[in-house]
Amino acid sequence: MRIHRHRQRKPKFEVPVFRANEAIPSLEVRVVDEEGKPLGVMKTVDAIALARSRELDLVEVSPKAEPPVCRLLDYGQFKYQKEKEARKQKAQSHEVEIKGIRLSIRIGEHDLETRHQQAKKFMEGGDKVKVELILRGREKGHQELAREVVKKFVEMLRQDFPIRTEQEITYQAGRMTTIVGRV
Repeated sequence: MRIHRHRQRKPKFEVPVFRANEAIPSLEVRVVDEEGKPLGVMKTVDAIALARSRELDLVEVSPKAEPPVCRLLDYGQFKYQKEKEARKQKAQSHEVEIKGIRLSIRIGEHDLETRHQQAKKFMEGGDKVKVELILRGREKGHQELAREVVKKFVEMLRQDFPIRTEQEITYQAGRMTTIVGRV
């Protein structure tokens, strides 16, 4: 049984914003042509005129330099390439989630093994596992038994992976919880 609490935080891919042509605020810019050869420092209006004469755009690639570095290139194609790189980076990124495994104080061996397999799959995927044991009624008087069940489960995981405990076993409001992750 998985516990998921609104996991809508997906890794964002941000495309850097590049200013082009008249959007460049500097009076002077260092210009690099389409082959990558430096053309030197020019007034922005002259650089824009040069870009237009070659049917290209003047794009600011390094705004923090002094003077800013601009390049002569096709802005639409340049922007498309940058978006493509950002999408590829997003596809390769993986945000670590905390997956939940819920146990019971009276859990059977087979059920415990099933939860163990689920947790193993989550950890192989690179996620952390929150082990939760809810105590009901008179079970609340047997916290030591609950702690033993959670410890046994963590030891089962420790046999498969080298794990580290992100959060020690804690008891709060009838719940015994711990969070473990791979080293």
